Amino acid sequence: MDLNQVTVPSTDVERAIHFYQTLGLKLIVKALPHYARFECPNGDATFSVHQVESIAEGEGVMVYFEEEDLDDYVSELILKGINFDELPEDRSWLWREARLKDPDGNRLVIYWAGKHRKRPPWRIK
Repeated sequence: MDLNQVTVPSTDVERAIHFYQTLGLKLIVKALPHYARFECPNGDATFSVHQVESIAEGEGVMVYFEEEDLDDYVSELILKGINFDELPEDRSWLWREARLKDPDGNRLVIYWAGKHRKRPPWRIK
């Protein structure tokens, strides 16, 4: 089994397209006003947004995007007008993470974990 895509809700798919293109995702399907799908710049995973009437309240899902040059990437996004809730920080689980929300409030984490991504010291053997 492999992960194909993650889809998040949006009340304004066109606005979401602009946001995710600013993050660097490549738009491959534009079915306005209901749906858009993107390719990630690296790997085979895709990411999509679909139109909803309203966004559910609560914590929801967190979507993680991996970026090796995390600090430089975050600096570039800030210059493009992207706002972060938390700037890059080393976490106790050995990942470096920056956190933000998309225009609909979906929680995103841009991170770099290196060898610890799938093999932390506490991994089950």
